[in-house]
Amino acid sequence: MLVKIFGIIDILAGIVLFFNSSIGFKTVFLVFGMILLSKSILGMLQDFASWIDLLSGIVFLLMIIFSVPVFIAVICGILLIQKGILSFL
Repeated sequence: MLVKIFGIIDILAGIVLFFNSSIGFKTVFLVFGMILLSKSILGMLQDFASWIDLLSGIVFLLMIIFSVPVFIAVICGILLIQKGILSFL
């Protein structure tokens, strides 16, 4: 059950990253960044999925401070959506 909840969080975070220019709420970026960083610490960076969480969490936190290039946000968003969908299988 917890894996499916984490998958939903990944899909939502991926959608927010994919459409990052249309969402201007800094608190959304902060919340998703902290959730993804805590998920990566929970995984102890032992697999590729934890590294995706870490890098996406860093991108979310950097989006609060300054503008991140669109292709980086889109790539992280696609990886998070893919990881979220695979958690349901």
